[in-house]
Amino acid sequence: MDAPLALTLGEPAGIGPEIALMAWRDRAARHIPAFCAVGDPELLERRARLLGLDIPITACAAHEAAGIFAHALPVHPVGPRATAAPGAPDETSAPAVIESLDRAVDLVQAGAARALVTAPLAKSVVYAAGFPFPGHTEYLAARCTPPGGTAPRPVMMIWSPELAVVPATIHVPLAAVPALLTVDLLMETARIVDRDMRARFGLERPRLAFAGLNPHAGEDGTLGREDEEVVRPAVEALRREGIDARGPLPADTMFHAEARAGYDVAIGMYHDQVLIPAKALAFHEGVNTTLGLPFVRTSPDHGTAFGIAGTGRADPSSLMAALRLAARLAAGDHGRARIQAAG
Repeated sequence: MDAPLALTLGEPAGIGPEIALMAWRDRAARHIPAFCAVGDPELLERRARLLGLDIPITACAAHEAAGIFAHALPVHPVGPRATAAPGAPDETSAPAVIESLDRAVDLVQAGAARALVTAPLAKSVVYAAGFPFPGHTEYLAARCTPPGGTAPRPVMMIWSPELAVVPATIHVPLAAVPALLTVDLLMETARIVDRDMRARFGLERPRLAFAGLNPHAGEDGTLGREDEEVVRPAVEALRREGIDARGPLPADTMFHAEARAGYDVAIGMYHDQVLIPAKALAFHEGVNTTLGLPFVRTSPDHGTAFGIAGTGRADPSSLMAALRLAARLAAGDHGRARIQAAG
């Protein structure tokens, strides 16, 4: 029997616990692969009672989860109790959040789980407890660094059946973006995308489309020189390496249906340039997946949603999509099942 997916519960005061419960509840109708929650079983029991969900929860070792999943939600119990109430983040629960993440990664690296799916965490809460990383991505890169070795460079991709996008720069002020863009950055990003789209998604020749930084991709340099001096040279160098890259393309005409049919991944220069169309097209089905790691990691493409936590109004669709995609990508490590990324 296949190893389960390892699912962290994320911030206890957010919607992570309840969408995990909903995903198990709807497992048959929504074709949810077997997963094992990693964390505090009592947190899930309390949230189930609050929401009136009749869901059996069984504490177990991860290797037992696949056999339990059909009749109960398996939980690999770790760490201290997660005590925060829904909608009321409490820094005393930070150790539970961090322990859930640590142990889930351990399970994946040991082969007891076949992929990692992470529920949203509240950065302010874990920062207060001394968590030294800006977020999941940087933490995972550190966990995958061999002693004395070089950390892998993780790349964030937002994937849905309608569109897959990668921002070359992520959580930085817009004013800082031009100085951060270099030929090397764009080429390294594209190489990782190309490699993982082949190895994980089974695309024989991924088509990468680069958005220009400036309006109309710079209008031949009249609206800014970055597209001619950074983006175009990167694209040309990638093509010489055999990577199917094109651009810079005007971002305002890249995301309608006909344009999307011409590429598999859009690489943007900054966060909102590509995440706005991705979320507009598939807000509830988008998945955040981290490329460049030695294992599969996916996550819902939303935050903790404190405002609706504990109300039963949370939509589990993005978590369900993250679970399904993680299982498909993990299977692709062996069977290379083809998954069309966009279009």
